[in-house]
Amino acid sequence: MSTFCTHPCPLGWLTLATSIDANQQEVITALNFSDDIEQPCAPSTPLQQEACRQLDQYFSGARQHFSLPLAPQGTDFQQGVWQALLKIPFGEHCSYKTIAEQINNPKAVRAVGLANSRNPIALIIPCHRVIGASGKLVGYAGGVERKAWLLKHEARVVA
Repeated sequence: MSTFCTHPCPLGWLTLATSIDANQQEVITALNFSDDIEQPCAPSTPLQQEACRQLDQYFSGARQHFSLPLAPQGTDFQQGVWQALLKIPFGEHCSYKTIAEQINNPKAVRAVGLANSRNPIALIIPCHRVIGASGKLVGYAGGVERKAWLLKHEARVVA
């Protein structure tokens, strides 16, 4: 059973989902941007409160790495892509081809793009740091304008 909360950020609202895993530990299962929140819902668990605190720190420029228990649900291939995304340093970006090479599947560029688009834990698993080989900001489930903002935000913090 999942527990949800909403949290405001400079790009609108974030909807966070947590659940209890097989080890009876609370884990984050989803984080998505939401444009319209009719009924905001405050964090109700210690993990949700900590996640919101770390997200606020990220947006203020005080945090570059998240330290939260994550449990995204997906195929083995998707899990491999998402693990590779976690290794992209703050303030940097890479191409879908680079990710495909890192997971030892260099011909899977399109599949990497699809796995990237299905990342259930946006921002914390930094799918926004993956761009097209040409340098274009292609696709982002939260919207390309949010992707551009996040990349500029991280570049400002690093500078």
